[in-house]
Amino acid sequence: MNKLTYSSISKHAVLATLGILTFIPFIMLLLISFKDAQQFASHRWTLTFPLHLENYTEAWHQIRRFILNSFIISGVTVVGVIIVSCLAAYALARMRFFLKEQIYFLIISLLMIPSVLTLVPLFGIVIKLHILNNWLGLWGPYIAGGQVFCIFVLRSFFASLSEEMFEAARMDGAGEAKVLFSIVVPLSKPIIGTLAMLNILSTWNEYVWPIMVMNSIELQPIPVGLLYFTQKQTDYGSLFAGYAIASVPLVLLFALASKQFVEGLSSGSVKM
Repeated sequence: MNKLTYSSISKHAVLATLGILTFIPFIMLLLISFKDAQQFASHRWTLTFPLHLENYTEAWHQIRRFILNSFIISGVTVVGVIIVSCLAAYALARMRFFLKEQIYFLIISLLMIPSVLTLVPLFGIVIKLHILNNWLGLWGPYIAGGQVFCIFVLRSFFASLSEEMFEAARMDGAGEAKVLFSIVVPLSKPIIGTLAMLNILSTWNEYVWPIMVMNSIELQPIPVGLLYFTQKQTDYGSLFAGYAIASVPLVLLFALASKQFVEGLSSGSVKM
């Protein structure tokens, strides 16, 4: 009993230490975000008074447009990825057609191609389609690239569902669309939610592609917007306040949906 107790205490101590180390950068970020230039120069890593809340006001005025852009880009992307992935995964899992397995393996083989190798071909396609400096130039590649992993996960889950359930639905007169959206999608909500969160995280933090295809600063997402803010801003308090504001949406997303995120990972691992 004592060995188990000591082992449990040791594990919790290690986890607590790792948790504290993980949060140290965020704590430093918050501490600096409330300082003016003089406080930053003299007491960089300690809490100082007075707290300069105006740093957040200044940062918000500078980056609010970029945050709105990121919401629009991420929102449209995740909706497109989930819809296309569900349709493709259902067809590959539950329907019969010529070369189905070959098409599936061709799709998942794209997972082995590093994304950096696709930058130049994608850029050429964007230019030929005349969607440079347009959100379509972001949405298209994001949806096309984000659906590959989603199709892989969802297809495995859809294929594991009971065939009797589908037969009963078809005997009741349900078509393929009704079976998908009335039966399969509700059963897949935890996995779909997890995939949506992963796509939001990936899209929200994307830096290289937006800076390649978007010339207008007014259309840039928050990672690129923070770069411009950094170049303009010499007050580190306002700069770090901008970083803090930019991190709030993702922190809230994972805090509110962490339970569903874990359930989705568990469901996906069991079914796959």
